[in-house]
Amino acid sequence: MSERVSTDTDLGAPSWFAHLLPIDAQPGQAQISSGWKQFGTVTLVSQSRFAYAALWKSAQEMVLALSLAGLAGGLMSSLVLRRLRKPLDAVIDQAQAITERRFVTMEEPSVPELKKLAQAMNVTVARLKAMFDDEALRLEGVRREANCDTLTGLANRSNFMSRLRDTVQAEHSVGGAVFVARVANLAAVNQSLGRKDTDELLRAFGRGLTSVVVQYPDALAARLNGADFAMLVPALADPKAVADQLFQALTREAAPYLPDRPSTWLGCGNFPPGVEMETILAQVDMALAAVEAEGSSGLKVVNLFVANDTPRTTDEWSRILRRALDQKWVRLVSFPVLSLDGTLVHRECPLRLMFDEQGEWQPAGKFLPVAERLKLTPELDLAAVALGLDELEAKPQLTGLAINLSASSIYLPEFRSNLQKLLKRRSGTSRLWLEVAESGALAHFDAFKELCVDLRGLGCKLGLEHFGRQFSEIGRLHGLGLDYLKVDGSFVRGLDGNAGNQAFLKGLSTIAHSIGLKVIAEGVTNEADLKALGLVDFDGATGPAVNEPG
Repeated sequence: MSERVSTDTDLGAPSWFAHLLPIDAQPGQAQISSGWKQFGTVTLVSQSRFAYAALWKSAQEMVLALSLAGLAGGLMSSLVLRRLRKPLDAVIDQAQAITERRFVTMEEPSVPELKKLAQAMNVTVARLKAMFDDEALRLEGVRREANCDTLTGLANRSNFMSRLRDTVQAEHSVGGAVFVARVANLAAVNQSLGRKDTDELLRAFGRGLTSVVVQYPDALAARLNGADFAMLVPALADPKAVADQLFQALTREAAPYLPDRPSTWLGCGNFPPGVEMETILAQVDMALAAVEAEGSSGLKVVNLFVANDTPRTTDEWSRILRRALDQKWVRLVSFPVLSLDGTLVHRECPLRLMFDEQGEWQPAGKFLPVAERLKLTPELDLAAVALGLDELEAKPQLTGLAINLSASSIYLPEFRSNLQKLLKRRSGTSRLWLEVAESGALAHFDAFKELCVDLRGLGCKLGLEHFGRQFSEIGRLHGLGLDYLKVDGSFVRGLDGNAGNQAFLKGLSTIAHSIGLKVIAEGVTNEADLKALGLVDFDGATGPAVNEPG
C-alpha cells in the first residue's frame, strides 16, 4: 500500500469566492481485475484548486471587459445626451417663457425629433405675435380715431384737456407749461387761400408743433379747434426758451402760405402743481388775446408760479434732499386699488418727503424733478421700496403694496443690482408690486428689459403705469413677462360718454388678458366712469372715486 497527500491549500482564488461558488466534485470509481478475478476498487477525487483558479481568472477577465464596455457606453451616452440636452433645454425654456407671457423663438436644433418640436413651437409663437400685432394695430387705429384730430394727426381737444387735468391734479403732478397757438385770421385766410391750401396750412402748423414736442418726454401737442393749437410740456419751469423755439417753428412752417401777413399768435405760461386747470387756461387765453390785439405775429409768456414756489438753487436742493434721506424724513402714503367688485387688489404708495423737521410732507411733484437732475432718484426709490417691505412684513394681512420706480433709476446698473440684493434678503416680496411709467420704460427699454430679467424669480410683480399714451409701441412688450398695466387716466376720464375710448379700452383689455396681464384704470373721478370700466372688462381701478368699503 502507498499513499500521497497534497499539502498545498492555495486555491488560486479568494476564499470568499470559493465560499460563494462551492464546487462539489463527485468521486470517480473503477474496478481493478485480472481476467475474471477482481482485485479491488480505485476511487479518484478531483482537486478543485485548478477549477477555482481558472474560474477566478475568467471572472476577472469578464468584469474587466464589462467595465470597459460600460465605460465606453457611458461616454458615448454622455456625448449623445450632451448633444440632446442643449436643444432640449432651449425647448423647455421656450415653453417656460410662454407660461410667463414671454413669446420668444429659438434656433431649430439638428436633432430630428426636437427640430420638429421646435418648429411647431416657433410657428405657434409667430402666430401669437402676429395675432397680437394685428390686434394692436387695429386698436391703435381705434385710439387715434377717438383721441386724435383727423386733419393734423395731433391729439384732439378732449384728449388734451384730459391730459392737462391729469397733469394738474394727479398725485405725481410736477407742474409744467401750456402753450396755445392760433393761426392768425383763419377765416380771412380760408377765403383767400381756399379750403385745400388752408388745410395744408393747418397741417404745416401741426408739423411745427410736432417738431418741438418730440424733444420733451411726456409732452403732448393738440389741435383744440379750427384755428387753435396747444402744447403741454410737464415739468417745464421756464417756458420762454421753448416758446421762442415754438414760435420760430410755427412761423417758418406758415411762411410759404402767408408770406406777407401775420401768421402766428402764441400765448404760454408755466404752472406749479395744484393750480386749477381753468385758471391756467384763462391766464394763457389772456396772453393769447393780448398778442392778437396787437395784430402782428408774436408771443406772450405769463408766469403762474406763486411766491412760495420760487425755485431754490441746486446746492440748496441737494442739501435738503440729502438731509431728508439721512434723517429718514421719508414716508409712504397709501391709496387703494380695488377690483371692480370692491375687493382690495393692492395699495398704491407714493413717497412723501419733509424738507425740515417741522415741515409738511411734500408730494413727489415738489422734489422729484430736482432729484432727477441731481441723480438722487436711485436712493429715493430704494428708500421707498425698503419702507414698502417694512409695511408688508408688519402687516401680513395686506394683499399687496405698489411702489413706483423712476426711469432715471432703472437706467443705472448699480441701482438694479442694489434693488435685487434688497429684495433677496427681505420677506414679503410676493406681495410687492413695482411699476414704471410707460414713457420711461420705453425710453430706456433695454434697461427696463434687464430689470424684468433681474426681478424674475424674486416673487414681486412688475407693471407699467400711465399706459396707453404710446400704445403703438405695445409690440415691444411681448417678451418682458409683465404682470399688469395701469391705463392712463386721460383715456378713463369721461369714459361713460366716450364710445371711441370704450372701444379702444375694450380691445386693450382683451389683448392684455390674452397674455395674462391684469388691467387697472388710473384717475377714476366719478361713479359713472367707474361703472363704465365693467363694460370694457377692466380688472380694477384707482382714483378719487375709488374708496374702500366701510
